[in-house]
Amino acid sequence: MKIIILGAGQVGSSTAESLVNEGNDVTVVDTDSYLLERIQDRLDIRAVNGHASSPETLVTAGIEDADMLIAVTQNDEINMVACQVASALFKTPKKLARIRASDYVEYPALFSPEAFAIDVIISPEQLVTAYLQRLIEQPEVLQVVEFFDGKAQLVAVEVSDESPMAGQPISKLLDILPDIKMRVAAIFRNNDVIQATGKVALQPGDEIFFLALTHHISKLVKVFRHAYKTYERILIAGGGNIGRQLAKRIESNHKIKIVESDAKRARFIAEDLKKTVVLHGDAGDANLLKEENISKIDVFCAVTNDDEVNILSAMLAKRMGARKVISIIGKASHVELVRGTSIDLAISPAQITIGSLLTHIRKGDVVTVHSLRQGAAEAIEVIAHGDFNTSKVVGRHIEQIKLPSSASVAAILREGEVLFSDKSLVIAPDDHLIIFISNQRDIMAVEKLFQVDFNYLM
Repeated sequence: MKIIILGAGQVGSSTAESLVNEGNDVTVVDTDSYLLERIQDRLDIRAVNGHASSPETLVTAGIEDADMLIAVTQNDEINMVACQVASALFKTPKKLARIRASDYVEYPALFSPEAFAIDVIISPEQLVTAYLQRLIEQPEVLQVVEFFDGKAQLVAVEVSDESPMAGQPISKLLDILPDIKMRVAAIFRNNDVIQATGKVALQPGDEIFFLALTHHISKLVKVFRHAYKTYERILIAGGGNIGRQLAKRIESNHKIKIVESDAKRARFIAEDLKKTVVLHGDAGDANLLKEENISKIDVFCAVTNDDEVNILSAMLAKRMGARKVISIIGKASHVELVRGTSIDLAISPAQITIGSLLTHIRKGDVVTVHSLRQGAAEAIEVIAHGDFNTSKVVGRHIEQIKLPSSASVAAILREGEVLFSDKSLVIAPDDHLIIFISNQRDIMAVEKLFQVDFNYLM
């Protein structure tokens, strides 16, 4: 596939890396020659220096025969105009754009064929807000993503020293929770993938990914996390769009406080929110945190637009006794920097955005893509089409599907019922499959398995 990416920033460069690794022909456009040189030094791509919305620049990048345009510059307006130019002048088949401003996102008519002709809108703020909401609603997990329209969740949990599963084989879960169906997708130990067979003994510090029905997740997490307790009191540092929307989503079931440094913004969100307490002040002020009983806060969530403020305020909150601290971090290098510190969860908006982008890029009928462990692994929901003659998966037992060694089928959705993976299960047409892939290099092989023969389309 020939793909043009507008913007060589964190999202653009990471998306380019994923697409190049899967054998796509990728061109990246940016006005910053330094960013282009950096990405060319490590990837086999074509780089074009120029303005993303310029027809001349787009022609130089090869827009005339491109299959897809991905506009992820820092400027919403440039992304919108570039997609409109690609549609009006070059009839580009598919156009994706990152749109940050809620003022635009709230008016979907703007992106219709009659307006800016954008096929897919990616809103990082909405994606990050939903992600944070899931982390708060499922305590003690490192990551949580949804499948099958919310019927099932894949979560990552660290095995604690006090867990009854520490030192025990995975099969022990059947004894502890005999009535709950689940599937262990993978185990990471010191960044190495451990094959998730029933005989593997778990160790404290292991990061385990498992899939289960959403309403069963909390029971499973309690087995791995001895100190499990639901979150009640939440303090949000930053009253921007993410902070405001997060509070609005969860204020009916939690006690929420927002700390906002801008007085005008603080007044606005105080009027907008119904139950949330809004404070005008600095979330990095130890006296303010002490006055607000930070030691009794279940979750301190730093979501300002400043990485340094988020990191330092989260560290301070943890030192002062907050149970769990979460920090949004924009720069990938900063995410790596805080690993092993007192910050419990460092969230990269870029990685969440990339997962959403890949959903619309993957070959085959892919419903959703979730990037896991900062891009080290992936979980996808894909639909099986065709029949035994036109498909490589339909009509075959799971054990007969020639999946790469790093990939496994975790569950199937069939006519509204979730079926957990069994080697003897036969794949039927229109089944939705969740596939966990621990090695990104195998993604293209998985995609090819789910592409139907040309005869199916006749």
